[in-house]
Amino acid sequence: MTFAVKEIFYTLQGEGANVGRAAVFCRFAGCNLWSGLEKDRAGAICNFCDTDFVGVDGDGGGRFDTPDALADEIDACWPQQQPGRKLVVCTGGEPLLQMTDVFVSALHERGFEVAIETNGTVHPPQGIDWVCVSPKANAELVLHSGDELKLIFPQAGAEPERYEHLAFTHFFLQPMDGPEHERNTNLAVRYCLDHPRWRLSLQTQKVLGIK
Repeated sequence: MTFAVKEIFYTLQGEGANVGRAAVFCRFAGCNLWSGLEKDRAGAICNFCDTDFVGVDGDGGGRFDTPDALADEIDACWPQQQPGRKLVVCTGGEPLLQMTDVFVSALHERGFEVAIETNGTVHPPQGIDWVCVSPKANAELVLHSGDELKLIFPQAGAEPERYEHLAFTHFFLQPMDGPEHERNTNLAVRYCLDHPRWRLSLQTQKVLGIK
């Protein structure tokens, strides 16, 4: 299969349990909850996405004909001869529309710990090391376990109590960005204070001005 990738870049993880950790991000093109086109946003299942995942024209993006070719491109972004655990975060869009067992194995062969950021509507391949699920209202959740559940908040129809019974190690609320960001942040802070199982996740990459 051919992998369609929007961009590949080296940065710090800005959100969730691995915040501050160096990682290569591989952003796959395409999603099953929104086309990525503004003309389709109003009718999309996920109509608040703030990420450009359309096409393959970003830094390091392109079409890769084999798992090894894509894994080599990811590996080339990691600082060579540097100590520390190598981490790749496969995101999107929806990365599980394209990821395969063979691709995960190719990343492991190059020494990477493999993390995914998914909407949880597609079952993952074998061997993923870190699973972050971000449920969306009105989308069927099929992935009920993992390392972290990161809920964009607030979402009507995706209230936190709907997910507390699921088998995740970490539970995060992340304020929805946009014109109501300050209000949403205050709501998320209050919810975490009242329900201490939940932790606050902020998009620190936006505060720092990095990708």
